[in-house]
Amino acid sequence: MIKINYILTLLLVCAINLNAQHDITIEASLDPENHILTIAQQVAFKNNTEVILDTLYFNDWANSFSNKKTPLGIRFAENYDSKFHFENDAKRGRTDILSVTGKNNQVLNTSHGTAVDILKVVPSTPLKPGDTYIIKFNYTVKVADDKFTGYGVDNEGNYKLRYWYLSPAVYNNGWQAYSNKNVEDLYLNPSNFRIKITAPTKFIPASNLNEVHYETLNGFNTFTFEGKDRVKATLFLSVAKRFESIITDKVEVVTNIYQRKVIPENRALLTDRVVHFLDSKLGKYPHEKIIVSDEDNRNNPVYGLNQLPNFLSPFPNGFEYDLAQLKTMSREYLENTLLLHPRNDSWLIGAIQINLMIQYVDTYYPNMKILGSLSNFWIINWAHVSDLEFNDQYSLLYLNMARNNIHQSLATPKDSLIKFNKNIANSYYGGKGLEYLDDFLTDSSLNQSIKTFYERYSLKPVTSSDFKNVIEETSDLPVDWFFNDYVKERSTVDFKLKKVKKKGDSLELKILNKRSTKLPVSIYASSKNDSLLFKNWTLPIDSIAIVRIPAEGVKKIELNQEGHITEFNRRNNTKRIGGILNRPVQFRLFQDAQDHRYNQLFFMPIFEYNLYDGFTTGMKLYNKTLLPKQIHYKLEPQFGYRSKKIIGNGNIQFTDQKEHGKLNAMRYGVSGSYYSYDENLFYRRLTPYITFAFRNEDLRNNEKQYINLRNVNVYRDENPNDPNQEPNYSVFNASYVYNNPNLINYYRGVVDYQISSKFSKISATFDYRKLFINNRQLNVRAFAGVFLFNDSREGEDFFSYSLDRPTDYLFDYTYYGRSEDTGIFSQQLIVAEGGFKSQLEPSFANNWITTVNASTTIWRWILAYGDVGLVNNTQSGTKAVFDTGIRVNLVQDYFELYFPMYSSLGWEPGMPNYDEKIRFTITLSPKTLLGLFTREWY
Repeated sequence: MIKINYILTLLLVCAINLNAQHDITIEASLDPENHILTIAQQVAFKNNTEVILDTLYFNDWANSFSNKKTPLGIRFAENYDSKFHFENDAKRGRTDILSVTGKNNQVLNTSHGTAVDILKVVPSTPLKPGDTYIIKFNYTVKVADDKFTGYGVDNEGNYKLRYWYLSPAVYNNGWQAYSNKNVEDLYLNPSNFRIKITAPTKFIPASNLNEVHYETLNGFNTFTFEGKDRVKATLFLSVAKRFESIITDKVEVVTNIYQRKVIPENRALLTDRVVHFLDSKLGKYPHEKIIVSDEDNRNNPVYGLNQLPNFLSPFPNGFEYDLAQLKTMSREYLENTLLLHPRNDSWLIGAIQINLMIQYVDTYYPNMKILGSLSNFWIINWAHVSDLEFNDQYSLLYLNMARNNIHQSLATPKDSLIKFNKNIANSYYGGKGLEYLDDFLTDSSLNQSIKTFYERYSLKPVTSSDFKNVIEETSDLPVDWFFNDYVKERSTVDFKLKKVKKKGDSLELKILNKRSTKLPVSIYASSKNDSLLFKNWTLPIDSIAIVRIPAEGVKKIELNQEGHITEFNRRNNTKRIGGILNRPVQFRLFQDAQDHRYNQLFFMPIFEYNLYDGFTTGMKLYNKTLLPKQIHYKLEPQFGYRSKKIIGNGNIQFTDQKEHGKLNAMRYGVSGSYYSYDENLFYRRLTPYITFAFRNEDLRNNEKQYINLRNVNVYRDENPNDPNQEPNYSVFNASYVYNNPNLINYYRGVVDYQISSKFSKISATFDYRKLFINNRQLNVRAFAGVFLFNDSREGEDFFSYSLDRPTDYLFDYTYYGRSEDTGIFSQQLIVAEGGFKSQLEPSFANNWITTVNASTTIWRWILAYGDVGLVNNTQSGTKAVFDTGIRVNLVQDYFELYFPMYSSLGWEPGMPNYDEKIRFTITLSPKTLLGLFTREWY
């Protein structure tokens, strides 16, 4: 008995130590004129580990805003988010440590080290397991502008404080102290807070902590907040009332999420419904109050059409408000209670959150379409996208990344995810994965497992392995496949119903798993009128499985019919018994979402322009859906209203994607085109090609490499005014491209080799762009090219290197008037080959050429440029040329103007017809302009 009591006492002591918390006391005052918080903070640091701690670490994430070279500043640049880089220092934040003392007010040794947002503190005596050490900090925090992360001080003087105090880092198999990278993953243990903050009386506070006292003195309010077992202390100080309190019988909800169309009574009803839904699905929230802020909602919104302005919204009143409350509240609910590692084990929070959203919409909005009321418009309701349910968006948006081969495994650390995957795709894939797992378990036990997991591990250290253990307690079916293959592998899911064979009274199914994972798949058998006869699940398949099912009455077999599995390609999942076509052909006007039940063929009217054909109209026939496909083809016949001819182009391409290794994809294809190249003169081009695309396995690294092999065959109408013309030619072209575009440092290099019966040439191009700390920009481009042999006629420069306007004999460039020597179309500039802006002589080189083009910032988007070069021709030898001028960078690489100043010709503004010397670059292609979006998100 004594021994049993001893063991119980020991277990109780261990439990107390495990749950022992840090005590954090803060006294702060706000100086709104200078956006500075003056803070006196005391931390009673509890050593909950089993090791002696001689150094303590604190998260100082307010200091991550201090300069452009912090990990946070670098992350903004990696995401092409320029606002932090170009903002002045007054808008950035920082921490200034005034003093750090320990026992007996002894000054402690502290340093930030290389990470400016991690503070190292050396206590006067090492902390043994179970010891508590009191540290006092005196410091100031300059609050950053909210434009960077949504938190900070806004233009109206409201303070939204998230990472505003020094927080103890977590020790868990080593110190888990890491820098702020704007992925909202600060790792903290629960602490007990007491915060007293003083601010002018105009400020109204809101917090996730409980307000226990306030007083007013000499024009200042002092508010006191307390909270136990809290992983964060969020504080809002607003100059007007922005938050409302909605009291439910479960928890008080403090929120500033607002929608004008939703009256207060309905906001209260919807919020109460969300609270009860989360309580039923997860369990009791352990705190009295939860804050649901619009700032968090904007940082992690419900992506889709519900982000449109209210007057354009296709959804019913309250729908957007309801889902915004649900998504934001559920994340607060989970992050404040499940102490998963927020960087290394973040996928589970996102997966549970999205799975809850799927269930919520299924429960309360079962008929909601992805397009809302737009699905009923006659212009849209013919399209398959109008049939998609609201919850279909989760698979659709994940597959956008998978089809582009830039998906990442769910187990990827949060700071290693590209922006689209971090914000959208991975959580969506995780949520659909839980739906996949739930359907496989067949007994709906997953919901109970999630609730048990939440209640058992609320406010306790936990991992996703614990979640797996909870599921295994309630099911005899294997779940290793989900955690080992679905979660950890960077692999899509793709099954194929390869063969169906009749054997007696059974059907023998041959099912192929096309990926290197081991996953199960559902089998649906339907009758002649598509009524479901039965549904079965296979066990996890690693390659090929042979399955037998009853044959009676079965006319169609389909894998994953309900789409619970987010498959890469569902078009190979169906076999009809005795039918001719598994998928009938479907013709649709305009591009649509892929419908796996049909072979889809799309038509779309097109409108283009070039000088010689004039405005052109036609019809594009193609098979590309909203998501990329392995085989793309298109045919674009057009009518030129000026040339009065049928023109156009076509292309077919096969893409073989590689999920692993640096070889990202191989593309094989052939393209052809027929257009005017001059007045009443046409060209025909036929180009077979192969491209090898390489990408760094770290998808956040923008480095890409390409090897392009092609044979360009050109057939031109003979020009009666040019007897020396080379009308027909074939050029084999091999090129290597290195591309590493970033906001701060941009690199691009090309080595290009061409050979035909008339010439052989090799060239190299190098581009470098640097954005300096002082916001000045330097652009340098170098080009060198040489003919290995050139048998062109004397005086014929069609294949020669160009100084300022390439002849484009391969028809690669988007010239709107490619043969023009005068007029506005001749002023179009495509920076290629020599890259000069002034039109100088000699304008061509039939032997070799080398040039350097450079520009640098004068003020913001106005730059000075200069070009120098050497041009060598067989007949005239080598000549040095130069030009200088002003470059107006309206949208870099997309819309720019060049104003020549001084060149080899002299002072150009003083010459006649100066307006004809101005050059411009312009991009009208929607696909190219889309790069402005994808470079930030992909």
